[in-house]
Amino acid sequence: MGTKSGSGGIEPPTDAGEVPEDVEMPEVLEVPLTDELDLHTFLPGDVPSLIPEYVEECLRRGFREVRIVHGKGRGVLRRAVHAALDRHPGVVSYRPADEWAGGWGATLVTLAAPDTPPEGG
Repeated sequence: MGTKSGSGGIEPPTDAGEVPEDVEMPEVLEVPLTDELDLHTFLPGDVPSLIPEYVEECLRRGFREVRIVHGKGRGVLRRAVHAALDRHPGVVSYRPADEWAGGWGATLVTLAAPDTPPEGG
């Protein structure tokens, strides 16, 4: 059995990423960025690239402190978060959150202040 093409024949399947022309695609929605990132919705393997991207965008928007929720568990995710924060030049410091803010299941991060323009410039 083969695949026929042409009038009245069976059309070959489209590529998995191809969307037929008659299908209306929704607009891409931008998820609002806040001063809190909850990692429970991400895969652990995404953390090493996600944290620097998140920090960069927070710096760009002028955030000075953010909270990253990684959960308590065995500490694997927390260690991955801290390793990524250690490598980022825009991170001034970080510490476990206070008990009311998640305790050792979340990390509070202090970010560098935006560069101020030089005097007279």
